[in-house]
Amino acid sequence: MGKIVSNFFISLDGVVESPDQWHFPYFNDEMGAAVGAGMETTTAFLMGRKLYDEWAAYWPEQSDDEPFATFINNQPKYVVSNSLDKATWNNTTIISGDVAAKLRELKEQSEGDIAMSGSATLVRWLLANGLLDELNLLVHPIAVGHGQRLFEDTPTYPLRLVGNKVFQTGVLHSIYAPAETPPAETA
Repeated sequence: MGKIVSNFFISLDGVVESPDQWHFPYFNDEMGAAVGAGMETTTAFLMGRKLYDEWAAYWPEQSDDEPFATFINNQPKYVVSNSLDKATWNNTTIISGDVAAKLRELKEQSEGDIAMSGSATLVRWLLANGLLDELNLLVHPIAVGHGQRLFEDTPTYPLRLVGNKVFQTGVLHSIYAPAETPPAETA
């Protein structure tokens, strides 16, 4: 059975929007290795409509000389949308209607990770519906000060830390899974 793994570049103040404007000064070989390791276990990619529209307009036009282009263009992709009528990007399936049931079925059929990135709205929905198995954050040592945050005006979601590493750039790679219950208070 597969699992849904959400991946985000995130600032100290929780911003996940437009990482292209603040992320790159922190990218190094350590981060590249972490991202590459995630790609190795990914058998499908899940995205929301907005990311699909942005990436479907960009990645199919990129050369195979760009490693991520080869990866994402050939990867099975699933886009969650009740408004998209037709997916024109190679290997893309639209998921609409009873999305939760369809994603549970996809997880049961998958033999690897279903990676998800780019949509704070979708990751919050996945958490609320008990479908997110892992939240993989690359926390950058920068306060962006504006933009969409991963969690804003949301319910409380208890998480448990399952792994972490500090990169030389100060980026913290933290991996969380949903917690069954909130941690007990200590005196």
